Amino acid sequence: MDFTSLRAVLAEWRAVLLPSRFEKAQQGSAHSVQIGLRHLQGMSWLELSWQAEAARVHAIDTPPRQGEGSTLAQQLQHALRGLALIRIDQPGWERVVELGFARRPGEPVQRWLVAELMGRHSNLFLLDGDRQVVALARQVKPSQSRLRPIGTGDPYQPPPSLSGEPPSLEESFTSWQRRLTLLPLPLGQALRDAYQGISPALATQLAPQALLQQEVNSLGAAQWHQLWQHWRGWLQALAAERFSWHPLDGGYACWDQEPAAAPASDLAINRALAAYYRDHLARQQLKQRRQHIRQLLERLQQRESSRLQEQQALLAAVPAAEELQRRADALLSQRQPDRSGIEEAQKLYRKARKLRRSAAAIGARIELHDQHLATLAASLTYLEQADTIEQLLAIEEELEVLPGRSGATRPGRQRHCGVKAEGPRPLELRTASGIVLQVGRNHRQNEWIAFRQARRGDLWFHAQELPGSHVVLKSSDAPAMDSDLQCAADLAAHFSRGRANGRVPVVMVPVEDLQRIPGAAPGTVRHRGGEVIWGEPERALNLLAAGQP
Repeated sequence: MDFTSLRAVLAEWRAVLLPSRFEKAQQGSAHSVQIGLRHLQGMSWLELSWQAEAARVHAIDTPPRQGEGSTLAQQLQHALRGLALIRIDQPGWERVVELGFARRPGEPVQRWLVAELMGRHSNLFLLDGDRQVVALARQVKPSQSRLRPIGTGDPYQPPPSLSGEPPSLEESFTSWQRRLTLLPLPLGQALRDAYQGISPALATQLAPQALLQQEVNSLGAAQWHQLWQHWRGWLQALAAERFSWHPLDGGYACWDQEPAAAPASDLAINRALAAYYRDHLARQQLKQRRQHIRQLLERLQQRESSRLQEQQALLAAVPAAEELQRRADALLSQRQPDRSGIEEAQKLYRKARKLRRSAAAIGARIELHDQHLATLAASLTYLEQADTIEQLLAIEEELEVLPGRSGATRPGRQRHCGVKAEGPRPLELRTASGIVLQVGRNHRQNEWIAFRQARRGDLWFHAQELPGSHVVLKSSDAPAMDSDLQCAADLAAHFSRGRANGRVPVVMVPVEDLQRIPGAAPGTVRHRGGEVIWGEPERALNLLAAGQP
């Protein structure tokens, strides 16, 4: 959140929240607090986050009750009880919010709640009337910052002054251009170095990316004039508090270039920012969780492959039994074998017999390790194709029962971020003729649709010789046409490792011909016979677009 976005958020706060009475505080996550304020229009909730990659403040919808017992929430509850929000300040061009609380409007501020939104240096402070630190989100020790260590009981010190000049509408074009051309830098860097409050996101709103990468001395007169117009438009929007939400490719803007823009509705920018950060953080969480589970699965794969290689090496040693047998025969074929020779021959015979007996057991172990590797490969496919955090957590839960998982996870790791993994709820769609299609997105869902939900007459589909989802066409409910079979084959191809291919061979088998493999992971099957249908993964996209909410 940059200076301009913060300015827009606070403008909406002032219109709605001044004055408002503090009612409740809770800690929604490890890096954010939520405070409830009651005003003439009702109740509003604010979220203040010092999360390094997404430090932010904005209004939110009424949150669920959570985190009331955290130390920071209790300190805020105790210190702000009975007070009213009477001031909302943003000092200078800083990304800092200062909320002043007093007994009633017009009286001196008794408590300050200060949020600093500065990347990894972000923090939240509760100050008393003399601006002494009463509580803070995270202590900053001298070993962490020689410039500004701060802890409970210390006088609050504002962040170090920003470099660059404060932007001003009073500055002339000549002075502005001269300041930007003092050093031969790319335009984007020159803007950030010369003036305060200029973020990379704002720079892209003032000029195209290609122009920002040009050196300032190479800009023509027309380019300077266009940039100057955008610069003035931005400053005029700040001065007039002319703000509204504009989604951009990969980001957003909160200010209006045109003076005639209609004013935004109450807290509209706040609501848009809340949705933006909710989606952004969900994608980040999905990415991080996916990477974590991938590392666990790859570690299991490596361990299983190592065990398979050990068994293969043992199997390769079995033919040596014949050589051991010949050596033992040679020792006993002597005219008068001595005692040591007889003992050596007996040892060779025992070793040869052991090798022969082990062949069957080793073969069974090799088959088992192959099954385990196939199961892990399927889990990796489900992982890459998971769309939600719930699907990821369901895959992670299965690590506890996957073969060879000993030591892969620790108890309690599956339940993460307060989100419960979903039960066996497979994806359900309908063909054009109305027949239900079920798609398993993990091993448990595959087991569920293939054996627990399937009825005689249903058809099972799976990409041939590829890891992927099971697909069941509920043809027991109604006769299936060729188009229904093709839909099921397309889905099986789409939810397989062969998704990037143009065509994928898919096996179709009646569910009554499926058999569980004893000792294998849930959803692992063998089948008799079957028919091959060619599926097209891309064609399944239309069915998914039409069938998903």
